[in-house]
Amino acid sequence: MANKIVWDKTGERFYETGVDRGVLYVQDDQGKYPKGVAWNGLTGVTESPTGAEPNPLYADNIKYLNLFSVEEFEANIEAYTYPEEFEECDGSAELTPGVTLGQQPRKTFGLCYRTKLGNDLEGEDYGYKLHLIYGAKAAPSDKGYETINDTPDAITFSWDVTTTPVPVTGFKPTALLVVDSTKVNAEALATLENILYGTDNLDPYLPLPDEVAALFTGEAPDVLELSSIDPDDETTDVAIDADIVFTFNNKIAKESIVVTDSLGEMVVGTKTWDVTGKILTFNPTVDLANDTIYIVTISGVVDIYGQALASTVKNFETVSL
Repeated sequence: MANKIVWDKTGERFYETGVDRGVLYVQDDQGKYPKGVAWNGLTGVTESPTGAEPNPLYADNIKYLNLFSVEEFEANIEAYTYPEEFEECDGSAELTPGVTLGQQPRKTFGLCYRTKLGNDLEGEDYGYKLHLIYGAKAAPSDKGYETINDTPDAITFSWDVTTTPVPVTGFKPTALLVVDSTKVNAEALATLENILYGTDNLDPYLPLPDEVAALFTGEAPDVLELSSIDPDDETTDVAIDADIVFTFNNKIAKESIVVTDSLGEMVVGTKTWDVTGKILTFNPTVDLANDTIYIVTISGVVDIYGQALASTVKNFETVSL
């Protein structure tokens, strides 16, 4: 049976409004976006896609085809204030505590903010969208200061932003991801918000698109576990040049694992994660001592779902001379 079109049905008069819950994520040297901070005073974000312009080609006296230029994502941010962490994204650096200088290299950042969805029945309680921006850089902007008069007004800051897209498996790279609360799984959305805004166990960070996709396409996360450790607990005759490898069943967001000898002296080394974020390799800077018991304290481990692993202690003994 055919469905006749009906306009403006009750409950289908939708609109989008507002902007709130702004969060800034300064990019680190590994291209990730850790340690989000609240962007208070955010008054507006204008998304301005550019490019995708047609370049017509002609043959046989007719239009043969259109070639389109690459689409770019740009934006404008307006706010009454900004986080202190944004200063390095705006070309400032701290000369000494409390003294900053300008015209410095601008750091790349990510941004998250929320817009409200409404309809004629529920108003603005209908839902919301989370906007995630990656690879952003702020251009120099004007800052106009005026004398206070009989009609004082707060200064409004504004930044034009350009972006560099990040990879997305199966799609072209993108700098913008939008999550609609009315269309996604509520539990997965709550997990994403725990990641974006942080929990008692998890610092807020901006997940990359593939990680966001995994939240909404995968099943509920398993309870966090340490799947294996190599060398295993109470192993003896371990080579002095051995690495210590930890394997977890979920992707890990943070950890505070330390290795010490039996006297409590900390072992210095480097930590490296595999591409899945589940396998951590600890490589001691210098070889371990022979015939020595080493203590591995596994603590502060939290996965991307905000689940914390109970602290535990393992040990192994190196080979004798």
